[in-house]
Amino acid sequence: MTRPVPPHSSEPRPRRRDRHGRGMRGPVAPPQVPLSVSRAESFVDLVHDSVERLERRWPQLAAVEFRVVDVPTTGGDGLGPDGGGLLWDGGSVPLGRFVAARGDTPDQIVVYRRPVEIRAKNRDERALLIHEVVVEQVAELLGLAPESVDPRYGQE
Repeated sequence: MTRPVPPHSSEPRPRRRDRHGRGMRGPVAPPQVPLSVSRAESFVDLVHDSVERLERRWPQLAAVEFRVVDVPTTGGDGLGPDGGGLLWDGGSVPLGRFVAARGDTPDQIVVYRRPVEIRAKNRDERALLIHEVVVEQVAELLGLAPESVDPRYGQE
């Protein structure tokens, strides 16, 4: 007995797997699952959460630009790309930085992602450290003690 031969069509069938039958059938995780979010995106989200928490108490922070940069840089002249002072002198690695407004550029608070990630063991520690860095930089901006910017500073 012979097998029936299916009629040939001009359109190729969609290939669901690779030629050995072991390929992936779909995405590893749906987009709403945290697995699909990169570490950098997760870090930026934690910074935004911290800023939103502080903006409720300090509405003037809406005019401040918060940025995330991977690592602090050293310039040959010791100045940042904007000429805004010493970025890193080669001593201890900073976790964040406040850059005062100049001309059209608003006040900026920069959080350095890699140094923070290296010091934190898990997501909860990372979130706490990010919030502490943001509070310290906001305190420098406002000329206040970190405890007055966020009463829970150092207690968590």
